[in-house]
Amino acid sequence: MERDIDQINVIPLVDVMLVLLVIVLTTATFISTGQIPVNLAKAKAVGDRKDVPIVITLTSEGGLFLNDKPIPDADLPSALTTQSRESAVVVRADKATMLEKFVALVDEIRGLGFQQVSLEVIRL
Repeated sequence: MERDIDQINVIPLVDVMLVLLVIVLTTATFISTGQIPVNLAKAKAVGDRKDVPIVITLTSEGGLFLNDKPIPDADLPSALTTQSRESAVVVRADKATMLEKFVALVDEIRGLGFQQVSLEVIRL
């Protein structure tokens, strides 16, 4: 009682394809949600500086500090006139600070002639 096989059994093929579809859809969801960084104030690589830089701190309320001493926004150019233009400037900005204020501060510092302006971050 031999029977000739004249059809292909597609049920196992459909089962494998459904499992592969579930795997692809699950990993695609994880990949698309992982592309948006949430905490921009942290970094894995942090440069070590040997010299003592000028530290300018910008708080989330908009307060400005030069080397831990509070200064008004308008006094920043006069406070930096005594500093060498070759000095490195480190901007410590709170992560809740508006980007517009941060960019305006960096533009003002670079406009005063400082070329080495960097952002201080927290190592992960």
